[in-house]
Amino acid sequence: MGSSASRPILVVDHDAGARALATASLQRAGFTTSEAESGENIGELVSRTRARLLLLEVALPGASGYEICRQLRDEFGEQLPIILVSGDRTDELDRSAALLLGADDYLAKPLDADRLLAPVRRLLARAEALTRPNLTEREQEILSLLAAGQTRSDIARRLVISRKTVAKHIEHILAKLGVHSEAQAIASAFRDQLVEDGRLGVGRPRATRRGSRVRT
Repeated sequence: MGSSASRPILVVDHDAGARALATASLQRAGFTTSEAESGENIGELVSRTRARLLLLEVALPGASGYEICRQLRDEFGEQLPIILVSGDRTDELDRSAALLLGADDYLAKPLDADRLLAPVRRLLARAEALTRPNLTEREQEILSLLAAGQTRSDIARRLVISRKTVAKHIEHILAKLGVHSEAQAIASAFRDQLVEDGRLGVGRPRATRRGSRVRT
C-alpha cells in the first residue's frame, strides 16, 4: 500500500481566492493538495485522486455541499473525513445540519491556518487508524473477489465454501473497514489500495482435493 502522506487533501470550492487560501495553508503545513471548483463527479474524483480528506464548500454552483456530503458518506463510509465550510451559513443550526448529514466538522470562512489545521490533523489521525484493517488471508481473498465483481455465490463456488461462510467473512470485512455495505467496502479497498487496481490482485483460491466437500 502506498504511503497515505502522498495522498492529497481535496479542496472543493468555486471561489478561487478561498480555494487558494486553503490550499496554501495546507501546503505550508506539509500536506499534498488537489483542487476542484465544482461538485460535479466528486465521487469519481475522490476515488481517482485517493483523497485522504475532503474540504467542501456548502454552496457550490448547481449543487449542495450538504447533499454531496451525504452521498459521499453513503459511498465511502467513515473512512473519508469531510469538513464542510461556508462564509454565509454560519449559524449553529447550519453546523448541526452538517453533522447530522455526515460531515466530520463545519468551519466558517475565512479559514485561518490554525482553525483549519487542527481539525484536519485530528481527522487524518482518526482516518489513518481506520485504514489499517487487520484482514485475514481469507478475508483479503474475498474482498479482492468482491472488487472483481464476483457475487457471493460466485465466491462460494470459487473458494469451495458455503454461501453462509462467505456472508460471515463479508460481515467481518465490513466491520474491520468501518463501512456498512459491500459497495462501500469495494470503494474503500480501491481508495486505500487494499486490492490492486486494473487486474484487481485477485488471489488464487486455495487448493482443494477433487471431490472434497464444501467447507462451512
